[in-house]
Amino acid sequence: MKRLHLTDSERETYPIRTVCALTGINPITLRAWERRYQFIRPIRPPGGHRQYTREHIDQISQALSMIERGMAIGAAARALRRSGPSSESVDAWAALRAQVIAAIARFDESALDVTYESALGLQPIEAVTRKLLLPVLADLGRRWESTEGSVAEEHFFATYLRSKLGARLHHRHRQTSEYKLLCACAPGEQHEIGLLLFALAANDQRIGCVLLGADMPLHELPAACARAACHGIVISTSTDLEQSWLTEDLPRVVAGTDRPVFIGGHASAGRSDAIARASALAIGGDIVRGLQRIKSVLEESTRKQPR
Repeated sequence: MKRLHLTDSERETYPIRTVCALTGINPITLRAWERRYQFIRPIRPPGGHRQYTREHIDQISQALSMIERGMAIGAAARALRRSGPSSESVDAWAALRAQVIAAIARFDESALDVTYESALGLQPIEAVTRKLLLPVLADLGRRWESTEGSVAEEHFFATYLRSKLGARLHHRHRQTSEYKLLCACAPGEQHEIGLLLFALAANDQRIGCVLLGADMPLHELPAACARAACHGIVISTSTDLEQSWLTEDLPRVVAGTDRPVFIGGHASAGRSDAIARASALAIGGDIVRGLQRIKSVLEESTRKQPR
């Protein structure tokens, strides 16, 4: 395959706090991996902090998956070093993202369909989500901030994804669920795409979701959870959490239910201590690892229930 030039977004680098929010890894663990196993080599600008590329993020996610399958970190690091980065894979995803951005800029739904469906035909939905959909959403935000793009672009793509993901949820395989979650966006949170992606991934893990959508008043969640017979509550937010939300609103939700309350989204990773003080659990922005933590908590909660 002919090598393509990387887009500006492909060259984008991320600080360690963002990497940890995206992958679910602890910063201390990541630094230890770098030091002991020469796992990855972050970019170190003169006088600056560690910076990571999307390729680094993919490698970290691969290592975490290997460890979950029983491989030691040393062996996982050696395997990833031997395999090395795949320029064809990186370029393929970069090309797909460029095609999607170009279609969005033209508000061309037909072109979007072609690229989206071709990606799904080649890769599972988890890979398409992590390497195409979420990066494109981030790119659109940067385009808006730099005035290269517009709010209209974000709304166009969000509406498109809402339709596609909603259809997948509607036609998903109806299997028996081990657990059921009440899922809602925090008050003021209008972006429900992450919640829909979460629900699709949860279904694959035999976890059912009752979706309440965007901008949900928190005080209604405990009663809704009880009436729906859910095993837990998931609140999604992409914006930084206000102190009053953490010290007043969230504790009231936790106090109103005997079920665990989880806070998801990239913003939750940076406020995990404050969320813990409210007796809730931060699960970050990595959907797969967030679901693993939720399932672990629910299994433990089930074991503790009186028989």
